[in-house]
Amino acid sequence: MQDPRLIYSQRLLERRTELVWRERRHRMLGYVQLAVVAAGLAMVWLALVHNSFSILWALAPLAVFVALMVIHDRLLRVAALRRRAVEYFEHALARLGGNWAGMGEPGLQYLDPSHPYAQDLDLFGKGSLFELLSTARTHIGEETLARWLLHPADPATVRGRQEAVDELRPRVDLREQLAVLAEQARTGVDPVSLAAWGEAAPLLSAGGGKVVWLMTLLGTAGLAALGAVILDTIHVQTLPDKAIPLLRDFFLLALLANGFYLHRIKKRITEVVAAVESAAHGLNLLSQVLILLERERFQCPLLARLRESLAVTGAPPSQRLARLSRLMDWLDSRDHFLIRALELFILWTPHCTFAVEAWRRHSGAGVRRWLTGTGEIEALCSLASHAFEHPHDPFPEFSTESHWLEAEGAGHPLLDEKRVVRNDIRLGAGLHLLVVSGSNMSGKSTLLRTVGVNAVLAQAGAPVRARRMVLSPLAMGASIRITDSLQEGVSRFYAEILRIRQIVDLTNGPLPVLFLIDEFLHGTNSHDRRVGAEALVANLLKRGAVGLITTHDLALAHIADAVSSEDGAKGVHAANVHFEDQLVDGQIHFDYVKRPGVVRKSNALELMRSVGLEI
Repeated sequence: MQDPRLIYSQRLLERRTELVWRERRHRMLGYVQLAVVAAGLAMVWLALVHNSFSILWALAPLAVFVALMVIHDRLLRVAALRRRAVEYFEHALARLGGNWAGMGEPGLQYLDPSHPYAQDLDLFGKGSLFELLSTARTHIGEETLARWLLHPADPATVRGRQEAVDELRPRVDLREQLAVLAEQARTGVDPVSLAAWGEAAPLLSAGGGKVVWLMTLLGTAGLAALGAVILDTIHVQTLPDKAIPLLRDFFLLALLANGFYLHRIKKRITEVVAAVESAAHGLNLLSQVLILLERERFQCPLLARLRESLAVTGAPPSQRLARLSRLMDWLDSRDHFLIRALELFILWTPHCTFAVEAWRRHSGAGVRRWLTGTGEIEALCSLASHAFEHPHDPFPEFSTESHWLEAEGAGHPLLDEKRVVRNDIRLGAGLHLLVVSGSNMSGKSTLLRTVGVNAVLAQAGAPVRARRMVLSPLAMGASIRITDSLQEGVSRFYAEILRIRQIVDLTNGPLPVLFLIDEFLHGTNSHDRRVGAEALVANLLKRGAVGLITTHDLALAHIADAVSSEDGAKGVHAANVHFEDQLVDGQIHFDYVKRPGVVRKSNALELMRSVGLEI
């Protein structure tokens, strides 16, 4: 089994060593270029002042200087690649060291507060699961990974992803090459807009490009006529007297014809420019990613299918998108003052827009397929990087049993492996509910998040933080990080019951629901809390859901007994588990180990005293 820390450290040392060498060579080439310039100036001075030799000899240092510029430019490009490689491996080692939070992409744009578990399980944001996993360079890759975390896949799809991740796991070279492709951190391409733009019908006819060329020839000829008249006026050349009125008339004719043509198509040109500018900027990085992926050959069915989706007749997708990127650059150059001055004669903007529309006509239909393939491969590379860095994390197995989740030695993936405390979790075979009691900060909420995040990883196709995990396909809902909203006028209690209502609604779907509820009905009085919690849990279990609830109110611990006695004949059982703490020399210590039964003490008073409150 490969040691990821050793491999990353070796590659980081190699990239740093090469970067130092190239920076030293960069400085040396700078000095050599200055010396060549000085030699060239000396030769010019000797040739002109002392006539020592022909001035043509000064071309020799000029040629050397140009050659050095080419070498220097290539050196700087390679040095930039090595610098990005150094950053990539530093970030990778930071992930292994547990100090990666804030170094990656948080993915906050994918966080929907109304999602049934995204905010509660820290899927997005600083220090989130997305930041830990994502190594994608394009927005489509990030978007695909986010979608996999937000929407569980069926077992067949997950098994296909597991095979792909396993094949990509040792491909450190591929992931490094993806990481150093381009200077910008992420491409600005909006995959949804670009795919929709590619599939939309062209706004300009195919034959219109020929008309643009004819009008450009007319405009260019008119401009040439004006130039000839100006040259005659300043006596640079002499024209026949009869030719001057004709040339002036021809210039005015070209000016009026091109002006009328531009006025006629202005609306359609504006529509084309607006559509392509909103969809197709920032294509350079996406094109480079495609170049890299087009060279790869894969074995597992999913990767082979994704690679095949990039295959087209004629020029490959990377070249086609590179051409669209160049067209966008040309279109942007229409704001240059020189282009603006000559627009009426050379019709630069119509030329660019007709070329863009021709591109859409020939290649637009394949854009969605190329983006989908690229995004899935990048998302799989992100999961493969995580699998490589955690070689002891296994892929989960999927059970044909309904309502099943079993994890041996489960830990939270966002915690440092050296510090994480692992616990066994088992739901199924009649045990449908765990009531988790314990004092503040003892590990109750972390247990819920451990179960939830590992279930998310399992149904996304990634390895899980456990010695072994088996589960059936499950929908999931969580009420862990619920807060009030001053802007929306929503109290914490009301926000919580809205989330519980959402979890209950999930039970109407095709999959059994895994519910994770922290401090059940914390925002109401103890009587209503006890009655409401028991009724809501009983309703969830009757609807076929399984899950965990936590409480530090020991009155709620009786729910396990109530549910088991009420539904025991139906095979639905519940159990109490708890976390403990110890007070040693005035300090509270937690071991975060799950134990059977109900907790028998609370640490609230000790915590208040520990911060200096008089109790």
